[in-house]
Amino acid sequence: MYQEQFVTLAAYNEWANRRLLESASDLTPAQFAEDRGVFFRSLLGTLNHILSADRIWLRRFTGEGSAPDRLDAILYMEVDALRGAREAEDARLASYVGSLSESDLAMTVHYSPLTRPGVIEARLGPTLLHVFNHQTHHRGQASAVITGFGLPGPSMDLVAFLRDTGRG
Repeated sequence: MYQEQFVTLAAYNEWANRRLLESASDLTPAQFAEDRGVFFRSLLGTLNHILSADRIWLRRFTGEGSAPDRLDAILYMEVDALRGAREAEDARLASYVGSLSESDLAMTVHYSPLTRPGVIEARLGPTLLHVFNHQTHHRGQASAVITGFGLPGPSMDLVAFLRDTGRG
């Protein structure tokens, strides 16, 4: 049951990110990079942060893949390039989550935060839940940037995903 929820969250994550990037493509390059006062300043910074954080976490969990050494790394300057990388990372995350068993989710992981040196020990399940919650948090900021430009924000509610995909 617990593992099934993570599979659903991974699918929701892909769905919401796709919608968000579709909306982001309606912005001009200048709007995409404009400082709008959110935590990572712009939509460019926010979407790159989400991707960077996911790469960092997946490297911690799997030992594979590239990961930046900064939470504010700008990996891609353009929406289309970012969209391709996001889709690949979402597929990677979904594949990883799909490979986990209930007992895997209970295992202990060790990692060192970029912002606070030292080793953290935590159970995989709650830490993985953080990864999905982190994305939701920053997607909300990204949506606010888009609506701040007078464009409609994408519908990204979990319940809308459940209805759209028949998972509900």
